[in-house]
Order: sequence, then structure tokens, then C-alpha cells
Amino acid sequence: MSPPADIEAALAGKPRRWLVTGAAGFIGSHLVERLLALGHNVVGVDDLSTGHRKNLEQAVAGGGLNAKVRFRFIEGDLSDHAVARAACAESEFVLHQAAVGSVPRSIQDPLRTHRANVDGFASLIEAARLAKVERLVFASSSSVYGDDPRLPKRVGEEGRLLSPYAASKKANEILAQAYAQAYGFPVVGLRYFNVFGPRQDPNGAYAAVIPRWIAALSRGEVCEIFGDGETARDFCYVANVVQANLKAALAAPEAVRGQVFNVAAGGRTTLKVLYASLRDQVATNSPAAAKLEPVFKPFRAGDIRDSHADLSQTAAAIGYAPTHTLREGLVPTVASFLGAKA
Repeated sequence: MSPPADIEAALAGKPRRWLVTGAAGFIGSHLVERLLALGHNVVGVDDLSTGHRKNLEQAVAGGGLNAKVRFRFIEGDLSDHAVARAACAESEFVLHQAAVGSVPRSIQDPLRTHRANVDGFASLIEAARLAKVERLVFASSSSVYGDDPRLPKRVGEEGRLLSPYAASKKANEILAQAYAQAYGFPVVGLRYFNVFGPRQDPNGAYAAVIPRWIAALSRGEVCEIFGDGETARDFCYVANVVQANLKAALAAPEAVRGQVFNVAAGGRTTLKVLYASLRDQVATNSPAAAKLEPVFKPFRAGDIRDSHADLSQTAAAIGYAPTHTLREGLVPTVASFLGAKA
């Protein structure tokens, strides 16, 4: 069985039952919308601690004919095993996105990160095993690479972990590998690199840099850059992540069981370059943004200096090929935030 090249062809006309955890979140809601639009049945679970009901409303609205009928929502905490069992009960595929994100937040509140990310995953993977799901795909993170300086980042070349968040994601990978080995459980992890796109929350102390800067620039506020601006990231538009999840769910078992793969755009952009690009785009709607210069603050504890993904293993195993570059993803992202503001 070769990696699926065309998601539509592989899934169209063959409705299946999917569970999306973290369904009210940024990435989870995009997965819900895509699956509903392809005609599938989806259960979403979220404790709404960081997710928003409006994301689910938008996902269902974009989900096509009878989307409301084909979607069911469970509000609950996955670390409660009863919630995890109920969510997995009739699911064929599980796409696990639920987590407490953010490196700085994990440093401020490591116990909350551990409970949501480690206890929650342990509860879910056991529930999925007992329910005999066909595949569990879970979100890991590029933070797992730690302080290893080698570029591009390749699975198997990791350094020392720099934050409790990174440790929680590494713990997920270790447990998944153990389940694959001990039970032959069909689980695969995806290491996300700096995902961005519409519905990403721009508010709060731990908001991701792209939505935070768009919001600040649109209000005429000065943006902060932590470090000297030469820190580089492999920014990945959310549509690429949706593709990777669906292809990982459909890939040949022998190619993915117990493995983890990078998901990114395969580029490297400094924060200075990112800021200039966002400022130019926001200025088309808010001209005053064109004159705004960032202020530079000290590096934050736990931050990785450089990030750039090697995607060769991901392409070979699941047929992943990013459809959106950073620039191609920023256009709809900026438009979505400015439209919401208007």
C-alpha cells in the first residue's frame, strides 16, 4: 500500500467515524471542518479550557450538507478515563490535538501541563486501545529537539529538553512507542513546527507570535521580539497539518506504527523577516502599521534558537507534501484576523 496522494479520493464516498480531541481549538477545529466537508462523521471532545465554541460553530458551518447531524460534541477532560472511553467508544480513527500548549506557560505552570498533556494522553491511548481503533494520530512538537544545534531537524537527532512542555510531548512519544511494541497498537506521532492560521487565538500571555503580532499591528501597538530577531522558525500553515493528519491516518501500518514524523513547510524564516512581512500585509488595511518598529526583549527561557524540518521521512512514509509556504499561508491568515476585527 503506497502513501495516499489524494485525500479526497481516499476518503470521498467512504464515510468513517472519527474522534478529534481538542476539537474546539485552533488545529482541532480545522480537522473537524475538513472531515465534515468530506462527508464523514465526527465526534469532538474538548474541556474548553483553551478552546472556543465559536471555533466549532465555524467548523460545522463549513462542513457541508448535514454537518450538524454528523457532528457530536463531548465537553470533558481526557484525563478523566470515563470521558476518554466515551469519546473512543465508536471511533475508527482518533486525531489527538488536545493539549496545554506554550513553552512559557509550561515553565510557569508545569503541573497543569503534565496533567493535560501526559495524563490526558495516557488516558486516551488506553481508551483507544480498548476500543480497538484503527489508528491513533497524535500531535507532538518540534520542541522535542531541544538544544541540538543540527539543521535541518531529523527524528533521532534530539538534544536536551528545554521545557516541561517539551518533556510532556517526549513522554507522549515514549508511551506511544511502548504501546506499539507491547500491543501492536496502531499509533503515529506528528512533530508540529510552529503551526499558524485562522482561528489561532491572539489573546493572552501565551499567544503564538503570528496572531499576537497581527492583532497588535492592527491596533497600532508596538510588537515585542524576544532575542535579536535572528531566531528562525519553520512556520507551517494549518492546511499542511490537516493534510498530514489525514495521510498519517491512512498510511500503511508497517510504515508508521510507533513512529514520529516532522510536519512543517520545510523553510527557515527569522523573526525579523516574519515581522516585516506581517507589517506590510497589515498595513494594507491599517496604514499606520507601516511605521511601527518592534522592540527587542531578552531571550525567553526554554526557547529554541533555530528550527528547520527535514521532511524526507514524512514524505516517504505518508506521502506528505506541504501545499502552502509561509507567504501563501500568511495571506488568508492576516485576512481572517483583519476581517474578524472589522
